[in-house]
Amino acid sequence: MKNKILIWAGGVLAFFALLFILLFAFRSKLLSYTVDRVITKVENRYPVDMHINKAEFVDWNSVVLSDISLVPHNRDTLFTTDSVYATVGFRSLLKGRIVFKRLEVSNGYLTAVKRGDETNFDFLLKKDEKTPEQPKDSTAAGRNYGQLLNRLIETAFDNVPDQVDFKNLNASYASTSRNIDIRMPYLLIDKGNIESDVYIKTDSLVNSMHVKGTIDPRDYNISASLYATDTAGIRLPYVKERFDATVAFDTLHLSLTDKKYRNDNLTVRGNAMVNNLVVNQPKIASEDVHVAEGEVDYVVTIGPNLYVVDSLTEVRVNKAKAKVYAAYQNRPSRIIDLKVKSDEIQGTDFFASLPTGLFENLEGIQAEGWLQYDLNFHVDLDSLGQVVFDSDLDASEDFKIVKWGNTNIEKINGSFTHTMYEYGKPIRTFTVGPANPFYAPLHTISPYLRNAILTAEDAGFYSHNGFHEEAFRQAIIKNLKEGDFARGGSTISMQLVKNVFLTRQKTVARKVEEAIIVWLIENLDLVSKNRMFEVYLNIIEWGPDVYGAKDASRFYFGKQPSELNLAEAIFLTSIIPSPKRYRASFDSAGNLRSWKSGYYRLIGGIMLRRGLISQEEYENLYPNVHLYGRARDLIVTEPDTSVVEEEEMNQFELESIDMLNF
Repeated sequence: MKNKILIWAGGVLAFFALLFILLFAFRSKLLSYTVDRVITKVENRYPVDMHINKAEFVDWNSVVLSDISLVPHNRDTLFTTDSVYATVGFRSLLKGRIVFKRLEVSNGYLTAVKRGDETNFDFLLKKDEKTPEQPKDSTAAGRNYGQLLNRLIETAFDNVPDQVDFKNLNASYASTSRNIDIRMPYLLIDKGNIESDVYIKTDSLVNSMHVKGTIDPRDYNISASLYATDTAGIRLPYVKERFDATVAFDTLHLSLTDKKYRNDNLTVRGNAMVNNLVVNQPKIASEDVHVAEGEVDYVVTIGPNLYVVDSLTEVRVNKAKAKVYAAYQNRPSRIIDLKVKSDEIQGTDFFASLPTGLFENLEGIQAEGWLQYDLNFHVDLDSLGQVVFDSDLDASEDFKIVKWGNTNIEKINGSFTHTMYEYGKPIRTFTVGPANPFYAPLHTISPYLRNAILTAEDAGFYSHNGFHEEAFRQAIIKNLKEGDFARGGSTISMQLVKNVFLTRQKTVARKVEEAIIVWLIENLDLVSKNRMFEVYLNIIEWGPDVYGAKDASRFYFGKQPSELNLAEAIFLTSIIPSPKRYRASFDSAGNLRSWKSGYYRLIGGIMLRRGLISQEEYENLYPNVHLYGRARDLIVTEPDTSVVEEEEMNQFELESIDMLNF
């Protein structure tokens, strides 16, 4: 029995020894067969000529391929390389598919060219006519980008050699409007470690960086850090022309730590971290925005018509951290969801973590206690009436400001100097206080004017904490419809902060800074409601170089603000949203236009229902005011150049009433 086993084992060993000898003896023919098969397969599938001048073994499992080129028919050469040195496995040769264990490439050039409508690479983007068309799922229209990305990830990782040594790799793209050149002097992968230098020129923008990282193809793990090698940092190309923005950073770290594809959904996990990020975009802020450190631990799912940033995602900006959930669904309805829940953060750390250049007035504030923020936002873009907006900044009971930074918000409790700006330039500076002869204390301003403004601009001013969430919701709806900052949903508290502390630029930063300052004033009781209203009435614009209720009363009616009647008060209220269009309210004879009557009935009716005026005052209310002084000279003596459709002006005036509670 033992002899039979030994004979059988010897036979098996002899068979494998003979097989190895045959493979070694005929390996060159096997390699030649495999190379020819690859060339034939490529040329049959694509309209190209593929050339490999020489393929030979240099040791028992390493080959050298020399003078390789890929030339599309009647097009510019797409790819050339002097030599490829590769270590391959015999198993892959038997399958007719080359899988590299080690890969060295010298002097590789990938050259993409576009001339008019013709390119030398469009054949790669066209659907293979020989591949049968897959049946479409009628229940899931649109492309599943999760499936596509999963294929790209698996294809890339499955073909990464254990060792890579690339020298002088070059890639370029040229067209009549775009030029891109990428140069990589070397790329090394050894025992899972990656290192390279990369130089990228996109039109006139040049980036140079050092890349270092690790890769584990078996688990689909990769980590890479990009370090700027010049003082300009790494600047993202094309964001200027596409988004009117510039984005630059010193270091960027990216990693993919996990990938799962289940039920047509791809879920990826990883980390992204940036140092010294600088962003400039006019709709975000008027100045460069600097983030010293930013980090995201992300969990992202992409599926059919669905893109989700999972609630396990954590975002860090300097010392501030928050959990973020975001989702976009585009079928059957386009729905956006956003939820943010921050960690509790010490007050001084909160203000120190705000990106510099974003909130100038808040820089340098020191505070005791902690803050915590929650946001819940939902919108169906195909049914905007379903907008949900809940925003809450919570503070500990002991939270307080111990030192102001760039701006002392409490300055409005006393007299202060105020400068008005137009298009970023100062046009008038005046004192807000008794030293100014045009200053009017609150009790000297007609109750008609005070109540009309509260009715039209912010009916809940004395009861809310600075914000009106329904007004915010309506503002979001209108802005989404018009695709711009068409409406702000501002309370009097917010208008006051905007006028005293901020510019008139409609940026995201200004609105957020405005909200934070209002929150500080209202929640910390820094300024009384009466004082806020008094300052507001003394600084808002009411016409050409006309600021404050006293100046406006004299400009239009030649009287003191305490002497204003109901009709005059409602007129002054009506032009607050657009004071520079004051002439549009009058005809060339100085009479109020007929469309003003609707506004008068609306405001007067609400004031009547709230007991702010009597029935008799309402019945005697007409859109009739008598101009005196400078306003009459400007309106009556000038030709009537304001051509405004009645329907348009009615809509304009009524839309300015943000806070009405019918």
